[in-house]
Amino acid sequence: MISYLFGSALALLALLCLALLKTYRHMPAKELKRLARHGDHLAELLYKPVAYGASLAALLWLLIGLSTAGSVVLFAGVLPAWLAVIVVALIIWVGFVWIPSGDLSRTGVWFARSSAPVFAWLLERLHPLLSYIQRVVRHYRPVTIHTGLYEKEDVIELLERQKHQPDNRIKPGEIELLVHALSFGDKLVSEVLVPKRVVTFVNASDSIGPVLTDELHKSGHSRFPVFEGKRDNLVGILYLKDLIMTHKTGSVRDLMQPHLSYVHEDFTLYQTLQAFLKTKHHLFLVVNNFEEFVGIITIEDIVEQMVGKPIVDEFDKYDDLRAVAAAAAKKDHADHEKDKTEPKPEPEQAKPEASD
Repeated sequence: MISYLFGSALALLALLCLALLKTYRHMPAKELKRLARHGDHLAELLYKPVAYGASLAALLWLLIGLSTAGSVVLFAGVLPAWLAVIVVALIIWVGFVWIPSGDLSRTGVWFARSSAPVFAWLLERLHPLLSYIQRVVRHYRPVTIHTGLYEKEDVIELLERQKHQPDNRIKPGEIELLVHALSFGDKLVSEVLVPKRVVTFVNASDSIGPVLTDELHKSGHSRFPVFEGKRDNLVGILYLKDLIMTHKTGSVRDLMQPHLSYVHEDFTLYQTLQAFLKTKHHLFLVVNNFEEFVGIITIEDIVEQMVGKPIVDEFDKYDDLRAVAAAAAKKDHADHEKDKTEPKPEPEQAKPEASD
């Protein structure tokens, strides 16, 4: 009779640990911590054992294994061994089926709340040992279990496959937008910046007037770095819209925005977008490892990479300034190669003067 009672108690303990294991899977530590900070007493109570992470799961599985084995041993004392195994296995199977795995159950939450102080006390003392055991097991028997989470590349591949599905119900343009939104952050500033060679500079001492407005409008740009003295001495940014809308006279220095912001050419576009949002600027000067000015990047350049299409505002003349720069560079290179290959004309020799 005693063996039945203790065996049943151990089987119930295994079910309790199983219910807790399923319940804690639906209780993210970050969410419990957030609720605890806002005064949720239940979240504060549950966070104490959950904060130990994998050690809590290891402790629960250890208790499930020990209680199941003990239950089998006790039942085997009064029943045939094969029947004892079947009885315990049936109890555990009922636990798997009965305890919901999709959502939190009231029973599971009640068990978790009631046992939280006990498990917090146990984990406080057993956490170093459990952590050591986990490290040893992972070192000698690495286990790779798919968590159901996917990499960004997997989502992009899925979208590309979706685009070619015969029964696809997502517009191709929307799929392209999603693909570009997922992949734009991997690109570097150096890949999309407007190169220095096509950036139109403005002298801080230039006079504001129709002539300057017309010249800047013809350049195809809408924002211009302002220099003073030398080209590398940048002191501000002039916006074409400010120049057009102003009724003032004077110099560029009086109208420019004196605040300059810099980004490195090795920054990702995601980092640069965050910088745009944080500073609320629309243009950054780009520098290299030697702190040399190599070009500019605007928030429109970032958005173009996100949507996969060029953005042309009312002040732009060319659809792709980088293409203009590439064409100019290609022409310069061709001219340079032509100069090297063409034979240079020999200097004319002076003809001897005719003698009398």
